[in-house]
Amino acid sequence: MQQDEVAARVRQVIDATGVSAREFARRIVIDPSKLSRSLNGTRRFTAAELARIADIGGVDVGRLIGATAGAAGEVTAGAAATPSTVRSPSPSRSPSPSPEGGRPLQIVRETVRLIAERGFHAVRVADIATACHTSTAAIHYHFPGRDELLEAAVRWCMDEDTRRRAEATAGTRHAGDELRLLIELQTPRTEQQRRQWCVWLDLWAEAARSTTVGRLHVEYYRQWRGTVADVIRRGVEQGVFRPVDADGAALALTALIDGLASQVLAAEPGLPGTGAPAMHDALIAHVDACLTAPVSG
Repeated sequence: MQQDEVAARVRQVIDATGVSAREFARRIVIDPSKLSRSLNGTRRFTAAELARIADIGGVDVGRLIGATAGAAGEVTAGAAATPSTVRSPSPSRSPSPSPEGGRPLQIVRETVRLIAERGFHAVRVADIATACHTSTAAIHYHFPGRDELLEAAVRWCMDEDTRRRAEATAGTRHAGDELRLLIELQTPRTEQQRRQWCVWLDLWAEAARSTTVGRLHVEYYRQWRGTVADVIRRGVEQGVFRPVDADGAALALTALIDGLASQVLAAEPGLPGTGAPAMHDALIAHVDACLTAPVSG
């Protein structure tokens, strides 16, 4: 029953923010399906998730979970609500104004930026706190450990990448144009694209060592290859592409994109034939040679 009560209070917080459940999930940096399962009572909210929900909603954690205050300001939820302990922010200090999107989203954005600049293992929690103009305690309040912070950073990068692709290709009808646009979006031309790719390279390495990040990595690439395969299938139907195995072609093309992007980032800037334009030209040549249907007549 207590778990249902917690879910009901979280629903009230979401309603009060005036955003969709999916947008709220983005702000507290969890997968929308996890939020949905927790709201439906088939999954328990973790202590860190409840802390982030309280931060976004501007409510007290103890009131959110219906807990009682213990010693040293500790707020303990009943066993049915969460297996962990949630610590409320110190009442002696006035909270700083919450940044746009909430503190958790700011923390994740700054984490991603610092990973791109320095690499994940060179980024300390203190560095993230400095970038967010807050304390290390505030970082740990929302993300108790580095593993959880990395998982949130991975999710945010994946969501942003998916969002940018959806916005850029909205309304595109010609499959050939859409595929070339997807290639352009994945080519590290701009400084922002280079930063994004630097983060991806770090995340690939972590995916090889972390089961959680590895699962996220597999799921993201399943969706990414599926997007490319769908475009290729539509192109075959339109007569733009020659009849091919869409799934196999998508696997080859996405692998080629990753390999070429890695070489671009690793090469000395300005070295002839190793930059983003050369990568883009090579990808388009691959599409033309392997996919594009010959013009009849």
